[in-house]
Amino acid sequence: MRELLDKYSRKLVRAGLADEGAPLLGGLDVDLLWNRPDPACRELERLFDGLAINSLLFARPAEPYRSLIDYLALQADPAIRPDDSETRTFMHEVPVAKAFDAGEMIAALKRRKSAIIPGRGVVAWGTVSPEQAFVSFSSVCFACFVKFFHDYLSDSRAGRLSEEERRVFRHAVTLLAPLPEAPPRLMTGPFASEDQVRSAISEAGRLTVEHGLVDSFFGNISYRLGETLYISQTGSSLDELEGSIDPCPLDGSSCAAITASSEFVAHRELVLCTGMNAVLHGHPKFAVVVSMDCDREPCEAREECHIRCPEERFIGPVPIVSGEVGTGRYGLCRTVPPAMEGRQAVMVYGHGLFTMGGDDFNDALARVLAVERLCRKEYLRRAAG
Repeated sequence: MRELLDKYSRKLVRAGLADEGAPLLGGLDVDLLWNRPDPACRELERLFDGLAINSLLFARPAEPYRSLIDYLALQADPAIRPDDSETRTFMHEVPVAKAFDAGEMIAALKRRKSAIIPGRGVVAWGTVSPEQAFVSFSSVCFACFVKFFHDYLSDSRAGRLSEEERRVFRHAVTLLAPLPEAPPRLMTGPFASEDQVRSAISEAGRLTVEHGLVDSFFGNISYRLGETLYISQTGSSLDELEGSIDPCPLDGSSCAAITASSEFVAHRELVLCTGMNAVLHGHPKFAVVVSMDCDREPCEAREECHIRCPEERFIGPVPIVSGEVGTGRYGLCRTVPPAMEGRQAVMVYGHGLFTMGGDDFNDALARVLAVERLCRKEYLRRAAG
């Protein structure tokens, strides 16, 4: 347990989600252990008595997340409700506790896996491992980032920006991490063996995360070798894919896909319809924000943008489509592959970006960087306008 507490404390700092020394993680082994001593532990230990949990994470997020989260929390009662796909699907909302008080936090955490205490930080829990608390904390940071920047454009167009919102926006923009000047070089294909494919997928996931293009748990990766699609497992961390890659026959003759990414069918249809072998799906923040920004009014599909959109939308040469996880009428497996014909990148409303490469992941990763750079530039242009 001690190793896990230290591991996820370091991951929070490396990911830019918390400052050095800020994460406070507790886990139940034989006894309740903490990664470090802190006066806050006394109040937080009461949460283990009031919740059926195995681990707990509390930290003040690093900037710019801290300012964005505090701003949104002070406007929310009793919860923040982001509209990006991951939040809609998994979190639904982020409760706001009124004070750093065990009773207040327990009440909020009985509703969801994480909560915000304005001015103090974010608290999140897990029932099996500290990893679950890390995922929830990361999800809060991502969701609040997307919501704040999306709301800012909407409020600007509607003429309802407050001075405080403007101040937080200006502050956050100055603290945005710079994007890499160029993508890293990856293994070159075509790959001839299962071991090479697994190594290439793992490397692509790790470097996509390490270069700040996506967060650990926001995406999935696959590669076609012959008649088998190797794909990251559902819930796996993109920067730790070793041992979390499933071989799935394209003809459906195996049940291996049962533990594969929930977007396995979309990946399968992409390689089948394009002839390319590498698929990289992630949630770069400004790609998500810009995909959700639309000024068309009136619009009959306004409340169903994430499911269906009657308009053709593009950011530069990259199309934006709607789509849900799964195989339903509006599933990503039905909306993304047709849009990918003749292209190598497609954005999904509130759900990030799919990119492809022929024989390896070099082109796919380069396009993630190029599209996120384009979306950040376009966002700042719209915000200035």
